[in-house]
Amino acid sequence: MTYDYRIARGVHSDIIRRLFAFNRLRMFTTRDRGFTLIELLVVIAIIGILSSVVLASLNSARKKGRDARRISDVKQLQLALELYYDNNSSEYPDALSSLAPTYISVVPADPQSGEYSYDNLTSANAACSVAGQVCSSYVIGATLEDTANAALNQDIDGTVGSVNCGTGTPPSESPSTYCQQP
Repeated sequence: MTYDYRIARGVHSDIIRRLFAFNRLRMFTTRDRGFTLIELLVVIAIIGILSSVVLASLNSARKKGRDARRISDVKQLQLALELYYDNNSSEYPDALSSLAPTYISVVPADPQSGEYSYDNLTSANAACSVAGQVCSSYVIGATLEDTANAALNQDIDGTVGSVNCGTGTPPSESPSTYCQQP
């Protein structure tokens, strides 16, 4: 009896082929569903990088927002000071707290430090330190976080009364105090 190797080879290869097909089928149907540790670490790293970029840009926007509020507050205080001046014998108050509630509902506060710089002055820009002295001028200032803020180009510089309004122009002004006078 002769043995036909082609048939045997065909039978064995068919069995082997079916076995591998079964294993492949089983591999795709019984595989645990989930992520590997490497996949999770890569996703977490990408999320971390994206969140740091977003937070950095948000921080810059927050600084600009606080500076815009400071400039707006100084302008509101200027208006209230002028109303006080008109109603009080052409004289400015000793403190900003004197403005509320008659001339401004609430005296605004700096978003971070809580207060703005203010000094009432004589006509020669000297501090009103003597009782009975007429305070016919003032200086009000707010320290900005952005040293290159365009508003610093349109304010007063130097030390006026007791308020240091900075020296120079942006971006090198130090400190970056936005100051206004009448």
